[in-house]
Amino acid sequence: MPDDIRTGQAPAPLKRREFGERFRQRYQDPAFAAEAEAIGRLEEIAWQAYVEGRKAPLTRPIGKGAADPAYEASVEWLDTRRRLARAQRVQADPKGKPRVLIICGSARNDGSCPGEISKTWRLARSAAAVVRGLGATADLLDLSLLTSDYGRAIHPCKGCVATAMPLCHWPCSCYPNHALGQTGDWMADIYERWVAAHGVIVLAPTYWYQSPSPLKLMIDRLVCADGGNPDVSSTHGKKAAEAKAIEQAGWDYPKHLAGRIYGLLVHGDVAGIEGQRRALSDWLDWMGLIAAPGPSTLDRYIGYWEPYWSSHRGLDADAAVQEEARDVARAVMAAVGRMRAGELARPALPPAPRLK
Repeated sequence: MPDDIRTGQAPAPLKRREFGERFRQRYQDPAFAAEAEAIGRLEEIAWQAYVEGRKAPLTRPIGKGAADPAYEASVEWLDTRRRLARAQRVQADPKGKPRVLIICGSARNDGSCPGEISKTWRLARSAAAVVRGLGATADLLDLSLLTSDYGRAIHPCKGCVATAMPLCHWPCSCYPNHALGQTGDWMADIYERWVAAHGVIVLAPTYWYQSPSPLKLMIDRLVCADGGNPDVSSTHGKKAAEAKAIEQAGWDYPKHLAGRIYGLLVHGDVAGIEGQRRALSDWLDWMGLIAAPGPSTLDRYIGYWEPYWSSHRGLDADAAVQEEARDVARAVMAAVGRMRAGELARPALPPAPRLK
């Protein structure tokens, strides 16, 4: 078993006082003062969980079919894996209704600091209307909810892949981590929505030459869909040496989302749209998704070098861009139909996990 695991980067654990200061930051509102004693008791419980590293306080044996059936897996992870298996069965049913996941990659909406909807949201809704009009289910995923919904989070990828691919589990097992307060991870639901889809349309504005942070968080956390390990017991959780040994012996890097159709529309106001569009299409290609033939991967400027305050008026006047968003949806729908009819070549999908 490999023994060259490099360590020494992580800082020392927090001291009790600093932990308490961080814990109480969420209770700064004077309205909490009446419950100071209760908060203190909760703080002590959280401190003990932190000290003991109780990442997954609720577990059960993973069961038959796993490398180690007796391994105590997180019940939350097991529930997510069960939902993914169900979504894959529904997605593979040739008689089922086609489903397209439409992703609004903007960080802004009128329920947060900007006080106004995004142009990306408007384009995403247009694409969704086309999908519904052509008889499919349009699942509109608005990533801006990360900035406006209480308690909603996509926690960052921890880079398990760079230790060994089998350490990156499908679905991700890094979260929740109750000991560190890293809970409420939205990706548990987002994975299911990707698996259920026959097609995916990504619409994104350009922030400083890059994808907005909510979109990038989702992208990073989808690394487990490209080569991820569906059996958390094979590495007994996050045992780095075991994961290295598995990859050293041979790993097939299963592409769990391969064969789905995709479309893409990136927009901006000054610069950077071409780079972001290429990065997103390269990412989707790498995961084994298939670009819809026709006008399906576009980058466009809206209100080029015009003031920000009137940018929605710029979109109002740009009928061509609005129609191109609908064209992307039409191209994806046509390709989904051809794919399901067996008329498009598709990469071989990995076998469905046999775990229950």
